[in-house]
Parts: sequence; structure tokens; C-alpha cells
Amino acid sequence: MSSIDTIVALSSGRPPAAIAIVRTSGPAAFAAAEAIAGSLPEPRQASLRRLIDPRDGSLIDEALILRFDGVFSATGENTVEYQCHGGRATVDALIKTLLSHTGVRMAEPGEFTRRAMSNGRIDLTEAEGLADLLAAETELQRRSAMARAGGALRARLEDWRDRLLALSARTEVAIDYADEEDGEFDLGLMPDIKRLSAEMAELVVAPRVEPMREGVRVVVAGPPNAGKSSLVNALAQSERAIVTPIAGTTRDVIEVPIAIGGVPFVLVDTAGLRDSDDTVEAIGIDRARHEAGRADLLLWLGSPGEAPTHDELILVSAKSDLAADGGEGVQVSAVTGEGLDALTDCLMNRARHLLPKGDELALDRRQHDLLADGQAALGRAVALNDAVLIAEELRNARLAIDRISGRAGVEDLLDALFGRFCLGK
Repeated sequence: MSSIDTIVALSSGRPPAAIAIVRTSGPAAFAAAEAIAGSLPEPRQASLRRLIDPRDGSLIDEALILRFDGVFSATGENTVEYQCHGGRATVDALIKTLLSHTGVRMAEPGEFTRRAMSNGRIDLTEAEGLADLLAAETELQRRSAMARAGGALRARLEDWRDRLLALSARTEVAIDYADEEDGEFDLGLMPDIKRLSAEMAELVVAPRVEPMREGVRVVVAGPPNAGKSSLVNALAQSERAIVTPIAGTTRDVIEVPIAIGGVPFVLVDTAGLRDSDDTVEAIGIDRARHEAGRADLLLWLGSPGEAPTHDELILVSAKSDLAADGGEGVQVSAVTGEGLDALTDCLMNRARHLLPKGDELALDRRQHDLLADGQAALGRAVALNDAVLIAEELRNARLAIDRISGRAGVEDLLDALFGRFCLGK
């Protein structure tokens, strides 16, 4: 699809609704609006207009129109928004009429935001934050996404890039002076490189956004009939996993998204860990071991001595109502509800160490790995004495920053990113 086309899409929720917002963006947006609404209002001033189908003169609707000029719009292009009545027939008629205008076509998913990025209105980090904001289901997810969609990471990256450019310029001077009589020229680069490296390192080691975006992954593991599925159901407050007294009932991974105190979690019920000759059960057991390895928090319902090694291991005695001596770890009964509050408090406390705090800036895996590469390049630079080699490492660090922000080398991921958006965003 050509970026010089004018695009149109419904930007509000699916009809029917009280009000629907239809958005157009591109070089023909104003002409198309004038064809159906007559003269346009002043920029950013809503005005009521009768929308007429120019093909037959019929009235489509009476709607508010908003006009946004060029670089001052969200997309960086001429944009018109129509706030019309939200009936399905009204919306369809308006979009059909707009599509009849030369050069207007339906937008692809996320195309409005993609154009905003192409036109420099936002960078890649803001687009990624916006995608998370649209998908946010909890307050913490919303706040975390807003920090990135609002440009906090972009500002940090631009500051680092400017400082890297200044360091590179000073290094080039050092290279020029290397041909002087003594071959040495100290520009005091190392303290500034170390300071910048330390700032990057702080963000590299900070909690990442995945547990916030996808939910803290809580894997419930243990031997058969340890009460794993019953515990998952009790925490989810619904019958999501099958519970029977037959060992090996759970043979696959069952994921249950929940929110506790506004914090997103994903409970993962797994097959009981044991030796089995049953082919299907053996596959489930392999998957259970894999899930235990990738857990953010691991609830172990078996013997403490048989627990897997994990940085965030929580021992749980899941049948406290039947145990004579209570057992080790958090005492819980899915039947009586005893200990569930204590377990959820434990999960919340552990999760706080895995999640960004408040509006704290957080990176996703792609951003984290690139920033780690950039910080590693600066780490190598401070160990060098050759100005040419230092200049190369500074260039590597700057390239990593540019890849995070979308200035370089990101075409392969743009389709996947903007495919997460709706048509009208």
C-alpha cells in the first residue's frame, strides 16, 4: 500500500454505540471532507456539519467535524475526524462515501500510528508503548505503558544519543591529534564514557516490562495429586482446571490469567512430575519441567527436598486440612480457603520485585537486549587506549540506541508491531 494514499477507518469501538469516530489521514483528507461536508472548520475546532453523499445528494448524518493540519496532527498528515452517530448503517454509509473519493482507501491495522512514526511524530519506543496501552487491562499495566507511550524512553534515548555523538566528535579530534609529535592527546573521554555506561546499566538491570505486559508467570508444579489444579481453581475463583483423585489427570499446560490487587498474573497448571510410560502423560511432564524453568514465580507443592532449583521458589503445603503436621511452606487448603490470603500476599510481595515500580521506566526484551549491547560497547571502550577503536565502540553504542528508537534496522519488526493495533489506530 502506498503511503501517499489517504486512509480511512473507524477509530472508536464497534457499532452500535452512541457516537462513532471515523478518521481520515492523508493528502486527500481535506478534499474528501469538503466534498461531503462543505467548508471545513478552523484547525482543532469542532463544528457541526450535514454530511451529504455527493453521488446522489442524500443525507448521511449530522456530525461534528475536527480538522488537523499537516505536521500538527497525530499522524503528521492532513487529518479529519468525524464524530457521527454510532449506528452500524451510519458508520458504513460514511466510510463508503469517503472511499468513493479518489485516492482514499481503507487503513491497514495500525497504519495511522505507523504514519505517525514515519513522519517523526513518535518513535518506535512510543509506538510500542502505545500498543501496550491499548492492550492494558490493569492499572499497573496502564501506568507502565503510559510511561513509554508518553515519550519518557524516547527522551532518555535522545539524551544518550546526543552525548554519544559529542563523545564521537571528541574521539575524532583525538584521532587527528594522534599524528602530532608525541602521538598523545587526552580529551578526558573516559569519565564521560563511564558515566554514560553506568546510566545505561541502571536501566539494563531494572525490571523488564514482560511480567507487567503479559502477567507475572506463576507456575504451579509438584507430583501428581498434590493439589495443583485445586489450588489454581481456588486462586482463580473459578473451575478452570479439571480436578479428580486419579493421578495424571492434568496432561497439558493450562494458563489462567488473573489480577490480584491490580497486578496481572498468569497461573500455570502443569502435569504432575513423575516417571511415566504413558506417551501422552510423558509429553505433559516434559512441558511441566519446561514451564518450571521459565516461571517468574514457582509454587512447589511437593517435598521440599525434591523442589527444582529456582530463584523465586515458594514452598506450598496445599492440603493443610488433611495434613496432621502441617508440612513446610505456606499452609493452604483449597477446600476450606485457609491460607489463600497468605499465599496471595506472598505472591504480591514477590511480584513487586519483578515489576517496575509505579511509573518507573521499563524495557521490553528487544529494547533490553539492544541497550545491553550498547552498554557492553561502552564497557569495551573504557578498556581501550586506541582512539580509532574507541570511536568504533562509540559507533556500536549509538547504533544500538538507534535500533531501539527505530532510526535504524527495524523494518523486520514493524509489520508485527503494527499488526497488534486496530484498523483505526
